[in-house]
Amino acid sequence: MKQILLSFQDAVSRIPDGATLMVGGFGLVGIPEQLLVALADCGTRNLTVISNNCGVDDWGLGLLLRNKQIKRIIASYVGENKEFERQVLSGEIEAELVPQGTLAERIRAGGAGIPAFYTPAGVGTPLADGRETRVFGGKEYILEHALTADFSLVRAARADRMGNLIYNKTARNFNPMMATAGKVTIAEVEQLFETGDLDPESIDTPGIYVQQIIAGKQEKRIERLTTR
Repeated sequence: MKQILLSFQDAVSRIPDGATLMVGGFGLVGIPEQLLVALADCGTRNLTVISNNCGVDDWGLGLLLRNKQIKRIIASYVGENKEFERQVLSGEIEAELVPQGTLAERIRAGGAGIPAFYTPAGVGTPLADGRETRVFGGKEYILEHALTADFSLVRAARADRMGNLIYNKTARNFNPMMATAGKVTIAEVEQLFETGDLDPESIDTPGIYVQQIIAGKQEKRIERLTTR
């Protein structure tokens, strides 16, 4: 049985200043939104964050940016968050921009215990400056190191008390791989079921990767509303 937490503040209270976090989601889809609200309220500082992007200015990781709680971010995209862009350009935050596929593979490799791998993405660009390269089959590749984190914050639709997770549709973005790559994985879920109530064939993340679970209602904000 996993640790079932009753408050989001308690869930993030063990995250210390200077911790490295993986945060699931893509834009605002599948983000552990209430865990991030609690972390913003907690005021934990000097965080290194690994996430696809920083969402929007006033929600998700944007809350931590606004509070100047993030020291360094490893991400693949800046575009939708003007405060993120401003802090990067002004040197207030250290940003490592990584091709999206490379970012995903670095996280997956970290969860699989693979320390590094070679990829052709970035060859011939400034991304390759000062990096180790090798030639395989007549093609040049860059060495990339795996990513792991002290804590992974993920979001799932359903969980049971053993920590088995099921994601809803496109919330299967970075969440499943990040759940494997954190020393402590905290799952924010919409519904918590008794052990055995979930179909084993539908499990996306086995409970062995999850240490703590908290259930709560999500707002599910829309990143960019398009109307006709």
